[in-house]
Amino acid sequence: MNKNYIFLTVLMLLLALGTFFVPKKQLVSHEVKPEKLLLDITQPSRYVTTDQVAKMIIEHDPTLELIDVRPADEYDKFSLPDAVNVPLKDILTPEGQDNLGIEDMNAVFFSNDDIMSDQAWVISTRLGYKNIYVMKGGLNCWIETIINPVEPPETAPKTAFETYQFRKAAGMYFTGGNSIKTDTGVKKAKIKVRRKKKEKAASGGC
Repeated sequence: MNKNYIFLTVLMLLLALGTFFVPKKQLVSHEVKPEKLLLDITQPSRYVTTDQVAKMIIEHDPTLELIDVRPADEYDKFSLPDAVNVPLKDILTPEGQDNLGIEDMNAVFFSNDDIMSDQAWVISTRLGYKNIYVMKGGLNCWIETIINPVEPPETAPKTAFETYQFRKAAGMYFTGGNSIKTDTGVKKAKIKVRRKKKEKAASGGC
């Protein structure tokens, strides 16, 4: 059996138990039916790539809301610019839900990989929240693609080199290098990754 389906089955069981014990006053009014949730969870459109997130940050997209669902101690060591910390265990609390369902905002969950952010997405979607996404691959993929991109082989298509050039420039941008050119011109503002102690990413990949 596909591991993804095993994961989804277990996740749905945990979700059913978790939401059963949450006081009704803490839930939004339009809960999604399980069969609809099972359909939505298989849709690739619920993911955004690290490239898309990097572009939105660089262009100061006002609709972007980054939500780091890792524990607070991990968030304090390393996170993305302007991300808010809502640990997975707090998603169902009133304080956690204050960061969801904000009008005209697209919430993007992320963690070290996809596991915790996927769980946050499922819980939030089950409760009826809209415009929520998961950054595919999490911070591990962010480090691999944006901070330390690998140059494609000479035989790679032109699009691969264009992606590499964007990632290389974006990596300089986020680590304190010079401003980069985007479709809208030269962005002079600099955005740096939050680092309070030292940069650290969990093992694994995209």
